[in-house]
Parts: sequence; structure tokens; C-alpha cells
Amino acid sequence: MINALLGTAPFIIFAVLAVAYLKATSAENLLSKAFSGPQWRMIFLAAFLGGLSPFCSCEVIPFIAALLAIGAPLSAVMAFWLASPLMDPAMFLITSGTLGWDFAVGKTIFSVGIGVFGGSITMIFHKSSVFLDPLRDKLQIGGCCVVKEPFVGTPVWKFWKSNDRLETFKSTTKSNAFFLLKWLALAYSIEALMIKYIPADLIVTLVGGEGFLTILIAAILGAPAYLNGYAAVPLVDALLSQGMSAGAAMSFMIAGGVSSIPAAIAVWALVKPKVFTTYLFYGIVGATLSGLIWQFTN
Repeated sequence: MINALLGTAPFIIFAVLAVAYLKATSAENLLSKAFSGPQWRMIFLAAFLGGLSPFCSCEVIPFIAALLAIGAPLSAVMAFWLASPLMDPAMFLITSGTLGWDFAVGKTIFSVGIGVFGGSITMIFHKSSVFLDPLRDKLQIGGCCVVKEPFVGTPVWKFWKSNDRLETFKSTTKSNAFFLLKWLALAYSIEALMIKYIPADLIVTLVGGEGFLTILIAAILGAPAYLNGYAAVPLVDALLSQGMSAGAAMSFMIAGGVSSIPAAIAVWALVKPKVFTTYLFYGIVGATLSGLIWQFTN
């Protein structure tokens, strides 16, 4: 566990500082620009920004609620929701440091692609009974983050000139460093135990094949077995070393990211069960397709 942490330390440090900088400058305010213009443009921008934004799913609840309330299309919101929990700058660096740059880049592309996929299907069927009147009557806001006001204002890139922003940078650095070290230490410990005590034959039997069924099983198993996007990286590394196929690994990570508790809470808090079920369906289908593509390109 210690060796693994030391090996990924440069990635962790850079990720922590990058996220702190984006927080201190209020770069999250740029998210609002994705929800304007033609609907196709909104879907692509929302998926792209969702896949790159370094913010907890719960933090965007009031922002998304305000957009839906004033008539922003559910298709763009769905694109953002699907892509957002799958990748961010910190997760990209941790993934690349453990699983390789190709896996991290592939997961990023699939994250944006799943957002575009879900947003496009939602746009096509926006008049169906599933997507009409999507919002709950009473929002069930809760989860891992403190709810803040919707994102407004302009980013201030030279944050160090403001004492408040400098304090934000310091506090965010500390909290994110603790968060990453806590989860990665746990995950690397579990990884070591898995490699030592779980028979490789068992992993190969469950998710070691290259067929469709293996990748679908990995997508279904991804939901209950997921801790969070950061902790999942060492676990997948252990599973790969035990015989898990490349496609199953990608499918597992993507399905788990969409169905993880923080991501699911952010969607469940705002929309009715039928929309939430559709969100999960998009995630499973997208994860399975991503796993198949990754399997046949590696």
C-alpha cells in the first residue's frame, strides 16, 4: 500500500493542486455556458464539460435544479449528469498513474460519448411520457456535499490577489489531499489483499473472457462493488492482474461511476423515478458498449 501511494504521489499532488486552483478561481461558473444555444450544441458541451469538471455531483444540484426550472432541456442535463461522475482532472491523473495513459484517455472519451449518447436519445424522445414533467414536486436534496448557490459570476484566474480565494485554495488543497489519501490508502490495501487471497481462477471465470456476456456482467457488478471513482482504480488494477479482461475493466469502472451513491443521489434528488431509471439504463448500456469497444481495440 505504501509503495503504491509513493508511486502515484506525483499524480496525487498535481491533481490536488489543479482542483484547488479551479475551485479558488470559481472555474465552475463556466458550466452555465454549456446550457445555451441550439440543443445539439448544448448536449455536446454539457457532456464535454461534465467529463472534465472536477466537482462533486451533489454540488451541482441547485445549479441543475435552476436550469430545469427555467426550461433548460433535459437532454443537455442528462448529458452532463452521465459524464460528470465518470471523469475529472484528478481522476484522470490517478487513473493514468495506475492503469496507464491509454486507459485514462479511453475512459475520458467514453465518458463524453456516454453523455452525448444519453443526451441525444433523451432529445429524440423528449415528448414521450418518460421525459414529460421530469422534476420532483419536492426536491430531495442531500448527499456528500454542502449545497451552494447556483454557479454565477466570472472566474478570477489570479486568485492569489484575493484573501478569500487564497483561503479557498488552501482549504480545498487540504480537504482533497485528505480525501484522496484516505480512499487510495484503503483501496491499495484492498488491492494487496485481493492479489494475495483471491484466486486468479475465480476472477478469470467471472470476468476474464472477451465476450459480450463477460462485459455485461462486469457492468452489472460495477454498481454494488463500487466505492468511488478514485478507489475503483486500484481495485480494477488488482482485478486486471488477476485475469480480468480489458473490456470488462472499462465496463466495470464506467457502470460503477454512473451508479455510485453520490452520482445517483444528485439525479434522484431532482427527477422522478422514471427519469432516474432511464439514467441508470443509459449508464449500463453505455458501459457495456464502451467495454466492447475497448475490448476489440486492445
